Amino acid sequence: MNLGKIVDNQREYFYSGQTKTKDFRKDNLYKLKAIIKRYEEIILQALKNDLGKSNFEAYSTELMMVYGEIDLAIKNLDKWMSPIHEKTPIFSMPAKSYTLHEPLGVTLILSPWNYPFSLAIDPLVEAVAAGNTVILKTSRKSKETSKVIREMINSNFKNSYIYVVDNEEVTYDELLSYKYDHIFYTGGSKVGKIIMEKASKNLSKVTLELGGKSPVIVEKDANINLAARSIAWGNTVNAGQTCVSPDYILVHAAVKDKFIRQLEESLINFYGNDPLTCEDYPKIINQDHLKRLLELIENQDVIFGGSYNLQKRKLAPTIVDNVDFDNKLMEEEIFGPIFPIITYENLNEILYKIKRLAKPLAFYLFTKDDRIKEKVMYNMEFGNGMVNDTLMVVSNPNLEFGGVEYSGQGGYHGYSGFTNFSNKKSIMIASDNFDNKIKYPPYKNSKVKLLKKL
Repeated sequence: MNLGKIVDNQREYFYSGQTKTKDFRKDNLYKLKAIIKRYEEIILQALKNDLGKSNFEAYSTELMMVYGEIDLAIKNLDKWMSPIHEKTPIFSMPAKSYTLHEPLGVTLILSPWNYPFSLAIDPLVEAVAAGNTVILKTSRKSKETSKVIREMINSNFKNSYIYVVDNEEVTYDELLSYKYDHIFYTGGSKVGKIIMEKASKNLSKVTLELGGKSPVIVEKDANINLAARSIAWGNTVNAGQTCVSPDYILVHAAVKDKFIRQLEESLINFYGNDPLTCEDYPKIINQDHLKRLLELIENQDVIFGGSYNLQKRKLAPTIVDNVDFDNKLMEEEIFGPIFPIITYENLNEILYKIKRLAKPLAFYLFTKDDRIKEKVMYNMEFGNGMVNDTLMVVSNPNLEFGGVEYSGQGGYHGYSGFTNFSNKKSIMIASDNFDNKIKYPPYKNSKVKLLKKL
């Protein structure tokens, strides 16, 4: 069956109203969780094949996140779907006002390769919880995981409800040629612009989860041991191929040497003296991406790491010193285990420079000073902020996750995901026993005076 027919069938299925019922949504969330449980070992193996993820990393960053989203949706769906009572102004009385979240319709989810399971299934969970039908397009680069997801979904759900497209048969151009009520895309800004342009022809709602260069600041009063461990971990989870990885490090000159020593020590403690042979250390998605990373560190002041194995698709954690804002490492998101070090002495000056860059998806700060925390978190623009740790802000389903400007638009996770895949409908029910005649002509001065009083 061709994709156009499936899109049409999903629209008809949505029009039937079946996906709108609470029981239907819950039943399919339970069903999805049970299917994932059944495929769990196969999913873990696929993630190891695609990205070299250990079972611990794959479970904690992919499966656990998805299970958490499903459980949260099931637990709260009754509340989320209930009408929200709103105040009614006196001029409109007697009447009752409320808002209601209704599903948008046929949704298209475009997922990336770096977290090929969780970033495909997380938004799927929220689309299902909100009562939509779903067309899911996974990444060609993460072949093994995409294959498992396609088999898992298409063999257990009707394609008029949820369907995973065949990456070998369907091109982006064909995929985006159909009308959707919501397009949810995770990836780079270049493709994000294309999707917005295509979506504008049908005025489809668009959510873009992009990325960008997320800074991390290490102030002179920071707990240096903590900062080093957290940053070492944050930029080597998934070999740095994470949209919220600490992309570049701004270290106060007073603690720079100590920080670098601790960073090196943390990396050795995590992955040993030869991370290329460490089973806990993931690999780069493909050789082309690895070659791009090698070009970035060429002719740089590499003070730690830098070794690589093209065949294994691994690059050791690499610290680059003496980086400035004009360095080629600062031109685009690195998306790999490279640690550029920028030294600063004046926090205000460095914040001024960061402010003039594209707004990042994440912003990290290490300090004990509450005034500095407030200054940075309230005055800098970003999607997601964290103090004294990295990455973990993404793990809280009660916080909306999303970017701003070049790092994306729209957010999801938990209730935010439910509302993102919904239309917030405003409803007012007036009384049929009383007709407020003030609003009707003729309009006399007495009515104007009364209106002003009201």
